[in-house]
This record gives sequence, C-alpha cells and structure tokens, in this order.
Amino acid sequence: MTGKLNGSFFYNLSYFYVDCAVNTWRSSYGTMPERLTEMLMDTWTPLIILWITVLPSIYMAPMNQSQVLPSGSSTGLKRLTEEQRVLNRSKRGWVWNQMFVLEEFSGPEPILVGRLHTDLDPGSSKIKYILSGDGAGTIFVINDKTGDIHAMKRLDREEKAEYTLTAQAVDRDTNKPLEPPSEFIIKVQDINDNAPEFVDGPYHATVPEMSVVGTFVTKVTATDADDPVYGNSAKLVYSILEGQPYFSIEPHTAIIKTALPNMDREAKEEYFVVIQAKDMGGHMGGLSGTTTVTITLTDVNDNPPKFAQSLYHFSVMEDVALGEPIGRVKANDLDIGENAKSSYDIIEGDGMDIFEITTDAQTQDGVIRVRKPLDFETKKSYTLKVEAANIHIDPRFISGGPFKDTATVKIVVEDADEPPVFSSPTYLLEVHENAAINSVIGQVTAHDPDVSSSPIRFSIDRHTDLERQFNINAEDGKITLATPLDRETNTWHNITIVATETRNHSQVSRVPVTIKVLDVNDNAPEFASEHEAFLCENGKPGQVIQIVSAVDKDDPKNGHYFLYSLLPEMVNNPNFTIKKNEDNTLSILAKHNGFSRQKQEVYLLPIIISDSGNPPMSSTSTLTIRVCGCSSDGIVQSCNVEAYVLPIGLSMGALIAILACIILLLVIVVLFVTLRRHKNEPLIIKDDEDVRENIIRYDDEGGGEEDTEAFDIATLQNPDGINGFLPRKDIKPDLQFMPRQGLAPVPNGVDVDDFINTRIQEADNDPTAPPYDSIQIYGYEGRGSAAGSLSSLESSASDSDQNFDYLSEWGPRFKRLGELYSVGESDKET
Repeated sequence: MTGKLNGSFFYNLSYFYVDCAVNTWRSSYGTMPERLTEMLMDTWTPLIILWITVLPSIYMAPMNQSQVLPSGSSTGLKRLTEEQRVLNRSKRGWVWNQMFVLEEFSGPEPILVGRLHTDLDPGSSKIKYILSGDGAGTIFVINDKTGDIHAMKRLDREEKAEYTLTAQAVDRDTNKPLEPPSEFIIKVQDINDNAPEFVDGPYHATVPEMSVVGTFVTKVTATDADDPVYGNSAKLVYSILEGQPYFSIEPHTAIIKTALPNMDREAKEEYFVVIQAKDMGGHMGGLSGTTTVTITLTDVNDNPPKFAQSLYHFSVMEDVALGEPIGRVKANDLDIGENAKSSYDIIEGDGMDIFEITTDAQTQDGVIRVRKPLDFETKKSYTLKVEAANIHIDPRFISGGPFKDTATVKIVVEDADEPPVFSSPTYLLEVHENAAINSVIGQVTAHDPDVSSSPIRFSIDRHTDLERQFNINAEDGKITLATPLDRETNTWHNITIVATETRNHSQVSRVPVTIKVLDVNDNAPEFASEHEAFLCENGKPGQVIQIVSAVDKDDPKNGHYFLYSLLPEMVNNPNFTIKKNEDNTLSILAKHNGFSRQKQEVYLLPIIISDSGNPPMSSTSTLTIRVCGCSSDGIVQSCNVEAYVLPIGLSMGALIAILACIILLLVIVVLFVTLRRHKNEPLIIKDDEDVRENIIRYDDEGGGEEDTEAFDIATLQNPDGINGFLPRKDIKPDLQFMPRQGLAPVPNGVDVDDFINTRIQEADNDPTAPPYDSIQIYGYEGRGSAAGSLSSLESSASDSDQNFDYLSEWGPRFKRLGELYSVGESDKET
C-alpha cells in the first residue's frame, strides 16, 4: 500500500498554528477579533501547504514502495492526499506510523485527523476500512469507504497524550481481510492551556533576625501540567510580586533569600511575600500562578535587659518572717524566649547579708526577700544595688555592649510592736536535791525591744510543769522551788517561761529552761541483788563461797567506793570471814570444813556496807548461806535435808500409767451418768405449742387382725377386765391422779359405742390421758348410717348394677382399677 498526504491534513496543521497564535494573543491581550483570526487563516494555510509539499521533495530522500511500516505489516497503510499528486517522479510514497491532532481544538465539524488508503482500492467501493484500538468508535471514527479518520471529541493531552489504533482493509461483501492489520499512533499535540500551580502553597518559613544578605529562607515549587518536552509551555520562571526589597528569589530554582541586611524582629516580625511562577519561559503570553509565603523572623539575643526605673522604694515591717518577699523589680528585654531570661544579683549595698534576690521563672521578675531578722531600733533603712544580666548571650552581638543593667533599691524598715526578748535563747539552772522549799534556783530576764519599753510579767507554762514543782516571781523572773526534789527520781526538769507585755497581752515570748538536780549523799549502799550463797559439805577452809557487790543510788563525782564489815558480834564467828576485792566487791570465805546439813542447814551472815560520801551512809544486808551436798568437782546437787526412809519401789512410768487408768475410769463414769440422764429426761411440751402439730411417722405396717401382739383387742370386747391403772411413760404429769375406780364395769351385752363414748369423756377430763397423737385402736365401725356406706367394697352386695368401664377411659392411671372391677363383675355373674 502506498500513501500520499491528504490535503485536509495540511489544513489541520494550519489550524494548529493559527490556534497557537490565538492562544498567545488571548493570554496577553484578551480575546482576538474575529477578522484578525480569518486573516491568519488565509495567510498561514498557503504557506504551510507550500512548506510541506515542496520542501520534502527537495530535501528528503525517496522511500521504496516495498518498505514496511514499523508495525511489521507487508505493505501497510499510507496516508494519501485527496489528489494523488506526483512531483517529478511517477512513483513516490510517504510512509507514516503517526498522526497528530491538536488538543482542545473545537470546531463546527469533527476534526479530520488523516486518511487511510490502500493501493488495492480501485475506487469501486468494494473495500471497507475498519478501525480498532484506543478510542475507536467513540473518540475516533473512520469512514469505511474513504478511510478518513475524524476526531469526534475535544481532546486533552493532560488526560491522555496518545492513542494506539489498528487499521485494516477488508472486502465489503465477504469481510475477508485484504491485508494484514497495521498499527499506528495518534498523538495529541500540546498547547499552553495549563497555568502553573503551587501544590504545597501557601508556605511558611522562618529566618533569624539580623541575618546577612543572601541568607537562605526557603524554596517553593510550582508544577505545570503541559508537555515539558514540546515547546515552552512548561518552562517556568519565578519572580516576586510582593515582598521587596526584603527578599529575593532565584528565577529558575525558586530559592528565596534575604535581600536586606539587619532586619530587626523587634521592628517587624512577619513578612508577607507573593511569588509568581510563569510558563513560556516568562515571555509574554505565558500563563502564571501565584502563591504566598509568610516569613517570620526568629529572635536572637541582640537586646540587653533594661530596668523600667533606676530607683525602687520598698518598706517592710521589722517583724516580717524570714523568706517573705518584700518587693519585686523587673528588667525588660525586647527579646523573647530564652533570649529574654535574666538573672538578678545584689552587687552592692549595706544589706547584702540581710536581703537576697531571686528570679521568678514565670514572670522574670527579681524577687527581694529577707534573709535575717530586721530590727527597727538597730537600723531603719537599707540601700541595695541590684543587677540584671542575660543568661544566654550570643557571641555575634557581644560587641553591641554589655547585656546587663543595674538599679538602686532603697528599703525602709518600719517599727512594729514586738514581743519581749529574753536575754538568752535558753537557760540552764542547777539545784541540789536537798534544797529548801522556796529557795531561789535561778533567774530569767527579758525586755521590750520597742521604744515604749513596756514592763514584762513572767509566768510558767504549767503544761510543762504539771506537778507544780517550781514557781516564778512575775516581776523579776526569779525561779523558786515549790516541792522537794529527788535526783534519783528525776535528774532533769524542763519548763517553759512565758514573758508577756503588760500593755499588750498579745505580745508574748517563750523561753525553755532546763533545771539539773545535783546529787547529795542521801542514799545508803545495799546489795545489788538478793544473794544466796551455797556451801558444799566437802568444802575446804579458805574457799570463796560467794562474791557480792553493792549499789548506791547516789552519784558521787569521784565514783563509788564501798567499805564492807561484819557486825561487831559476828567478827569472831568461827564459820565465815570476808575479804574486800579491788573491784569494789566482797568475797565470803569459809573458815573451816566439815559443814553438815544434818547439824545446820542455813547460816545468816549480816554485813555492813558504807559509802565514802559526806556524811557517809551505811546499811546492813544479810547474806543467806545454805549448806548443800556437792559432787567431788564442787557442783551443787542437793541442798535439802535427806530423808532416811527408803522410797517406794515404783518407777515414774508406773505412776503415770496408774494415773492414766484412774482418769480413764472417771471419764467412763461421767459418760455413763450423762447418758442415763438423757434417757430418763421427760418429754417436755411447751404450753403454747399445739401437740397435734407434732406428727410422728412410722414406716411400718401392722399385722392386721391376726396380729394379737400389737394391741389386746379383748380389752375393748371385755371392758370388765380394765381394773388396773396404767400410767403414762412418755410424760411426767404435774399431778398424780388416782385411778378411776368409780366407773361400773360394762357388761358384755352393752353396746361398745356407749363404752367408747364413756372412755372419750373420761379421757377429756383426765390430764393424764394420752395426747392427740397417740395411737388408739378401736375394733368398731359403728352401727350404720342412714346415708349408707360410702365404701365401694360393699357395692357387690347391692342389687344395683354398676358399669365400671368408664374407668378405662380416664387414662392409664385408672386402667388397672377398671380391669379389677370388670373382673369382679364377671365373677359375680358366674
């Protein structure tokens, strides 16, 4: 197949260039006049046709007709012009595998994209052209007779840039392919119909204040949906519309930089910059888009702190508590955040040790506090010099001057009514324990620090002297003794003295007073414990029997030293002697051996103990010495007198066994007595309880009439035999009634009914009669009833005929009963 360019295709290209010119005019000057558009069409169309038809024949090499399309077909489809023109050669063909259509082109009729033609078409309309692929039949429609391809819709390159289609020539009658199918592409040519857009806008950026020119701020990016390859539709150039002369932007990289040096945040903190991106390389007619960039200057420490005033005045009462704030100073800093933080110090003044200044972290104020107590009478005013300095200093701006400032603070102390002041914060007094009552122990003094100097009255806080052992003179503060003291009972006494102004009782001061009771030798020494010595019968002369020690409740300054001696009448006793040891103890020694428990079991040895006090005190303590039997090693074994009667030949185990048997027998006896008592315990019935509610059930049946063991029915048949009185065994009656002897015996011919009624009447009147739950057996049903018997057992004796077949209809529960009665009727008939 050979193809030649169609004339309509030339017009298609002319429309393309004219549309480009119209769009350029519209972007720059608005709508193009209709007359101007027609002039462009008339001018461009011949030029384009001449350029396309003439230049290829001069500059392009001929193409062999047998050359195939890129799709691989043998002959392929070629585009032909409406008139097959031959330029200087009899055979020449143009092979195309691409067609072009201008995007966004709209006209009164569908756009002719191109024409397909095959050399096999003799013009007899027997060939049919078929188009398939992307958009075939909807976007692109082919004339099956002429092969003309039209675009039916307005195309947008940004939605789809190219369409791949397949064309084939078939026989119109048989639909048989005349040639293999050939694939070609229709490309949508771009026009500048999309303006640049800032997808990420608007932007926010920061840059430090006082930055140098050219400091990077941020970078913006715009996108253009047009074809970046074809033409300049997507070639963008950036510029600043607002924000000069503070900032600049690189035209091609869109990097924003500072354009003015030393921009001060304190003067202006925020800048509003408008950035424009324009396509077509920024030339006239290009489309543009804008975005905003908000640039904020961040703070740097370029400003020192500054006090609002150079002199501050404060007043404070002299009785202010320590650590209380008395005033605040403030050094303002134009910077913010960390750059505005300052520290305060007192650098000069006569109250550097009296006051201190700290920084309030929230308000950045300097808080002045009292470190030591103030006294109006001593000093009435103070002058301080305080300094405020930045904590964080930027070295780049240190040459701008010191980042600190100073101010003077004057503090006036005001007089206050102060409580009395004691001459000492604590008092320590000493008194001997034998001091006389009302003797003076010591004295406390206090004065009013105010100028008025009010008189002071003293008193003792009785919560600290509950036993009222001390008194105080309210005028001069002398403390006297109210009760005797005993050092051995309580060595220390702690009381509180209260001083009160007589003119203002609310002004009160307190001071602790400690009283130490001094010792006097008023206690005699005595043995440290109750000693009892043991003397072995086989002891030797000079042997130490016991070592004793003494104690003294007194506390002499040089320590205790005791003297031991025997009573004068015991000095020459033949049995024992004493010896003083170096450790202030006493050793008891035996003078001879041969002590015997049979002769004397216990010896009493009085010992005199004296101390070294002034005057010396002494006491007599008696030591008990017991004679004991000891082993050969001197170990005490027995201190009692031995009995000469031989012991019983029973071992300890035998005694324990005998005792266990006795206890077991006692337990058995107790259990037996308890069981007997429970067995004979009567049945007690509560008065307010109805005995008829006590139902006793026995799960056994009697033997019937043949059982003569259960009850002697002859008693009922022969009442004369009841002469004896049978008492109740299950209860214990309150009163013992004699047996009823007044009733006459009932003869054999008397009706049993009368007999029973009589017995019932007797039982009702007899408190010893059986209760209602007792079983009474009566062998009598009665004389008869006018209503007749209700029992079905006697129905067989009647003459009436009864039918019990209905029992079978009552269900399975009555089926067996019906069978029994049916059998009874059948037996009766037989």
